[in-house]
Amino acid sequence: MGAQRAWIPWAHCKDGGESNGPDHEREKSWAKLFDQLDLNKDGRIDIFELRAGLADRGLSRRSLEKVVETGDTNHDGVLDFKEFTQYLRTHEKQLKLMFSRLDKNNDGKIDAAEIQHCLRSFGVDISLEDATRILLSIDKDGTLTIDWNEWRDHFLFNPLTNMEDVARYWKHSVMLDIGEHLTVPDEFSEEEKKSGYVWRQLMAGALAGSVSRTGTAPLDRLKVFRQVHGFSQFKGNLLSSFQSMMKEGGLPSLWRGNGMNVLKIAPETAIKFTAYEQIKNVMRGGNETRNLRVHERFLAGSLAGAIAQTAIYPLEVLKTRLTLRKTGQYSGIADCAKQILQREGVIAFYKGYVPNMLSIVPYAGIDLAVYETLKFAWLNRNRGLADPGVMVLVGCGAVSSTCGQLASYPLALIRTQMQALDLEKGAPKPSMLALLCNIVTQEGVAGLYRGISPNLLKVIPAVSLSYVVYEYTRIVLGVDIEGRRAGKGKG
Repeated sequence: MGAQRAWIPWAHCKDGGESNGPDHEREKSWAKLFDQLDLNKDGRIDIFELRAGLADRGLSRRSLEKVVETGDTNHDGVLDFKEFTQYLRTHEKQLKLMFSRLDKNNDGKIDAAEIQHCLRSFGVDISLEDATRILLSIDKDGTLTIDWNEWRDHFLFNPLTNMEDVARYWKHSVMLDIGEHLTVPDEFSEEEKKSGYVWRQLMAGALAGSVSRTGTAPLDRLKVFRQVHGFSQFKGNLLSSFQSMMKEGGLPSLWRGNGMNVLKIAPETAIKFTAYEQIKNVMRGGNETRNLRVHERFLAGSLAGAIAQTAIYPLEVLKTRLTLRKTGQYSGIADCAKQILQREGVIAFYKGYVPNMLSIVPYAGIDLAVYETLKFAWLNRNRGLADPGVMVLVGCGAVSSTCGQLASYPLALIRTQMQALDLEKGAPKPSMLALLCNIVTQEGVAGLYRGISPNLLKVIPAVSLSYVVYEYTRIVLGVDIEGRRAGKGKG
């Protein structure tokens, strides 16, 4: 029943020809469509009826909510017939303008090369083959081109109004924190920067990261212990390891080092975002409207990450020392910093700096490569140019970040071991290569992945906590999770 309900009006829509105005045939087709979607026949359509009637269209809930929000002029949470037809009339005009801009050769059809050119101009680097797959998701008559009717019918209930939105969907638009690396969104428009939206978005992400890291802190502490000491201190499974920690320092000992881990989120986020924006400006030269290609975003992101890590690296060392501390060893953060400074000197605050910097490139490279692969896999199998929905974006971001962590984990382990070395001033310090060779000699390659199990176990709870808190925080701050201000009237 659902499939018939959704597709019958589409046949009528195609009979109406081009529609920049409310001609009689279009009005008739809209009336039939309204009648099909108005399931309880009360003369109004709500979000639930839209979702039921358009279930086979593959639209996200958020896309349909935007339809209601945009068309609901009296803010009662539903669409009457007048609001419904006015929305379609206005939206079709926007779609016609979008179609015309894509149709570079003005032949009344869009081909794969035009889709590829448009997305590349917004920084989404796709091949002609990928563009063809997107085209096929819209092309209904098998001509390998998209005419106006096909374009209009495909996007009739998609609130998409320009190709820049398509590009924005598929950049890292959701801030995720899985404990090691904080993902900062790639791209913001000038309007978003001027409105203060950017800093509200970053604030929501920082708060979500704080809750996420606090919730998974016991697993993070166990990971650090196994990276540094192997299984010599906490033997057995996770439960027995946590019991050993609590026996030494009580329940609060499970959260040692978490305060510093949370404290460094804000400066790292601010520095990384600011550096990223400045590096992008340099890469663009004098052309501020030019969008960066994939390899340029990778380079800009890696450099921004290196700058942020250099600035906050002493906090990383403090976090490791506080995580490994015994009961009574330090009275607090300031005492820890004081003891390190007196015993080991200023240079101690940059122990492990080299492997940390080296880990940025494999992490960023694998993260971006996996994200791009998942992105195109979704595009090829699903809805072409449609809004993927926030859960798809969160899933892609979580998987790509996890793969990036796995690729850079051996360097992260060496970094942590070097940070943990408590040596007096002037004492010989083992090099990165010496530590690496020692681990491989004694434990084999598997030794480079000590502590990986608690690290992987915290991914799902960390992402879940991060997303839930991010969602609620952006509602409080008035920010839409997909990149805009939240609408006034929620259905």
